[in-house]
Amino acid sequence: MSKNSTDSNNTEAQEMSFLDHLEILRWHLVRSSVSIVVFAILAFVNKSLIFDTIILGPKKSDFPTFKFLCRASDKLHAWLPSMMDADTLCIGQNMPELQNIHMAGQFTTHIMISLFAGLILAFPYIVWEVWRFINPGLKKSERKQARGAVFFISLLFLSGVSFGYFIICPLSVNFFLTYSVSAEVLNVPTLSTYISTVTTVVLACGLVFQLPIVVYFLTKMGVIDALTLRKFRKHAFVGSLILSAIITPPDVFSQFLVTVPLMFLYEISIFISARIIKAEEAKAS
Repeated sequence: MSKNSTDSNNTEAQEMSFLDHLEILRWHLVRSSVSIVVFAILAFVNKSLIFDTIILGPKKSDFPTFKFLCRASDKLHAWLPSMMDADTLCIGQNMPELQNIHMAGQFTTHIMISLFAGLILAFPYIVWEVWRFINPGLKKSERKQARGAVFFISLLFLSGVSFGYFIICPLSVNFFLTYSVSAEVLNVPTLSTYISTVTTVVLACGLVFQLPIVVYFLTKMGVIDALTLRKFRKHAFVGSLILSAIITPPDVFSQFLVTVPLMFLYEISIFISARIIKAEEAKAS
């Protein structure tokens, strides 16, 4: 067999190998998509639970966050009656109703929110499918080091989603729905703008909470280390303030509630990076 023929066969084998990988990836993507659709259908048929209880919850006065703030306001007033009123922190009361101005607006919103809920609920399974695709290409030591990645990625994402939903959403919704530039201007928000605010905040928090995982892999790749993270701690603090200003109402209290957990995640990331570097140095010595 000639050299050219051998090279041609090798190239064809490599192409087939690449196509095989694409085929495997395609089925992982198909299964992930199916999981999103299944959960989206479940969300679609449970319209009352998804909308009345969950999506529209942050604009109701009996939302857990508002009830907690009202109770805290009463207790603080009992301790410091001269410094604050009993209803200082009691927000979320008498919010305006939402309106829909498009004929198919409610139906399309129902579909969009169902898909959004499907993505949130299927996220752990999607991460598991991604891991199944990556896992065969890893060395035994790399598999051992990445053990529990699916669990921690899912845990951090769901923690971020919960934080965004129970902390940031009600504060943002209360601020924007009750803010007024003049008593002569009627505030009648639309359903689409409300939905956009809630979904953006929730998804943004879920992604931001992935910071420790990102730092873990970047440290393993040698891109960053704990020393660099400590050096840019002040920059990270400024970045946290900017990010909190983007995803929260423009008040100090809301920005504080976002900045604190972000910096906490940053410190955890420094700790993780330091542990990785220390373990690799001990292994090399």
